[in-house]
Amino acid sequence: MSTQDLMESADTERSRLLLEKAEADNEKRKAEAELKTFMDNEEKLTDKFKIDLQEVQEEMQSLDRANRDLKRELDDLRKKLQFKRAESDSLQRKFKIQAKIPVKPVKFTRGLETDEGEERDDLVASVFTVTQRPSFLLKGGQALITFEEEKVAEQILRLAKCSVTCDKAKMDIKPYSLTLEPSVKFEIHIKVSKKTIKFRNAPPTLPEERMRDRLELSFSRASRGGGEVEKLEYDKNNGTGRVTFVNTGVAENLVLRGKFCVDTGSDMVVDVFPLYDYQLKKFQTYSGAPNRTVLLGGIQGLMDEEDLQDHLEIHFQKPSNYGGEVENIQYVPDGKELTAFFSEDNNIRDN
Repeated sequence: MSTQDLMESADTERSRLLLEKAEADNEKRKAEAELKTFMDNEEKLTDKFKIDLQEVQEEMQSLDRANRDLKRELDDLRKKLQFKRAESDSLQRKFKIQAKIPVKPVKFTRGLETDEGEERDDLVASVFTVTQRPSFLLKGGQALITFEEEKVAEQILRLAKCSVTCDKAKMDIKPYSLTLEPSVKFEIHIKVSKKTIKFRNAPPTLPEERMRDRLELSFSRASRGGGEVEKLEYDKNNGTGRVTFVNTGVAENLVLRGKFCVDTGSDMVVDVFPLYDYQLKKFQTYSGAPNRTVLLGGIQGLMDEEDLQDHLEIHFQKPSNYGGEVENIQYVPDGKELTAFFSEDNNIRDN
């Protein structure tokens, strides 16, 4: 091969190599561009992922805060519900009045008016008003003090505490206002028969019809305090019955005696009771707060009960202690209790 051919071959090879190099460079640039595009996309996706992740985390935190707030609100509502239930139970207990009314003489106030003349002749109708006095349970270490003027009680209640000197010692007493336990007031409407009585302790010592006849005959005898019988009812099972007389006055006399002798072959003494009907009307519950009385708490038993009560009274009488004239004071030492009753006067303020 000649030199000329070698040079041409070399040029051809050189051209081929240059072309391949140019193609390789072009492929390299394309690969670099694609890599850069991928890297840019990856960076964008990474940034977007970070933003999305942050948004999700913030949303989760927001939901978590909302969940905690809802739990706190639920706890608060449960506590309020529990408090309201306790308050409701307390009010129900306070207004379920079970008062034992002692036996005592009552004063007749007025009779019932009725349009039926016959009923007025046969019955004695009366109305009695019963009022329960308001009360407060005084516990150990407490005292009730009643001032003559309402403004003095108001002055004492404005104080956070009262420093009372007892000889060489001093103690802090806290004043409280008080609300009395609910009280009741109602009317008892009573109708007592003027002609009919009830009796008991009359067992059937004879056949039923003969027993009825004996009872009617005995109750009709004026010599025994009876009178003309209009109607007689008798229950042999329990030995009780009723007698209605024609005239008034007989029943009253027998009731006052309480006993009656029945001739059943041998004398049988039966118990006699009035026949009456009663109704409770105008039942009212009310509560009040004394406007001249202050509850004192935190009293220490530093001395004798009577001496300590005197020291308290002297302290609260002094105007320099924001006190005034004391109408009444009652101190209860530790370990004791006392129920204080209030009168229905200006010392009670209705709630």
